[in-house]
Amino acid sequence: MLNSNLLWAIGGFLIILTPIVLIHESGHFWAAKLSKIKVDEFGFGLPPRAVKLFERGGTVYSLNWIPVGGFVRPAGEDDPGVAGGLASASKKARLFVLSAGSGMNFITAILFFWLALVLGAPAVQVSEVNAGSPADVAGLQAGDVVLEVEGRMVMNSNTLITAVADGTGNPLELVILRDGERQTLQVTPRRAGEYDPAVEGPLGVSLGQGPRIHYNPVEAITGSMQFMWEYISLYARLPSMLISGQISAREARPVSIIGISQIAGEAAESSAAGRTLYPVLTMAAFISVALGLTNLLPIPALDGGRILFVLIEAVRGRRIEPEREGMVHVIGMLVLLALMFVLIIQDIINPIIPIQ
Repeated sequence: MLNSNLLWAIGGFLIILTPIVLIHESGHFWAAKLSKIKVDEFGFGLPPRAVKLFERGGTVYSLNWIPVGGFVRPAGEDDPGVAGGLASASKKARLFVLSAGSGMNFITAILFFWLALVLGAPAVQVSEVNAGSPADVAGLQAGDVVLEVEGRMVMNSNTLITAVADGTGNPLELVILRDGERQTLQVTPRRAGEYDPAVEGPLGVSLGQGPRIHYNPVEAITGSMQFMWEYISLYARLPSMLISGQISAREARPVSIIGISQIAGEAAESSAAGRTLYPVLTMAAFISVALGLTNLLPIPALDGGRILFVLIEAVRGRRIEPEREGMVHVIGMLVLLALMFVLIIQDIINPIIPIQ
């Protein structure tokens, strides 16, 4: 009998990860079509090919044996001698096509965040206030729902914790919901050394999950953009957070498709248990942002590596020899495949979520 964690991981892979990869590839596909670049194949899954589904507009649509996302194969990807192909297109068109996959991921993430807020987001609620703490002095009470901090929507406890950490020693404006009424309070978080972190935090409160709050569509747009910015900035801060000890090496470790599927499965299980789409939508958005940013890294074989070659061409005024560029991408792909294999082994031996 299959373990429940494994079943949820498979489910997370199918309902979250696979669609996100296909969305990424669809970005490349439609950008190529808009740029009049011929696309030889759009594949569901990875080769070898299982069956040719149909052909339309000169593009073969195929179903492949390895059920991992999909791929787009433009004509003349590395050969500028192919008329109507990717490599023979203008620099502007190539940049558009290469960046469109990540762009589609970012648009999708914003849409997921927006939908999560409209359908209902769990609120951050004050569960306890320590006597004599800054929160007590400011008038915070147990049961208060924190809606905003310094004008930013508080959609999870991390938003409040980050704002407090950045604003120690300075007054922060909180918008709370108490007995159905919105109120504004000023609270000044304590600086390091002014409190015992083993006992309480800079505010002196304990946080919990309150009722779900439904945001109107306009508020949700602002919240989704804030969500995007927080996730992108978190991604950019990871190296410094690791060096400073804010997070452990285990927390910052890269994961393979197996680890991502486990995380997605946990979100799907949480959504099913709580009968809310919020966990699965926000996790799908986070994975979409991560996939988009990772593909933009200037690493050979990734979209960012190919974009780097186009930018070098623009600066030097002539193209790097296709044979040399192709070899760099081949080497980069081999390195990435080796890294992927190592990460898969790591996630099997030391899974993100232990198999029970």
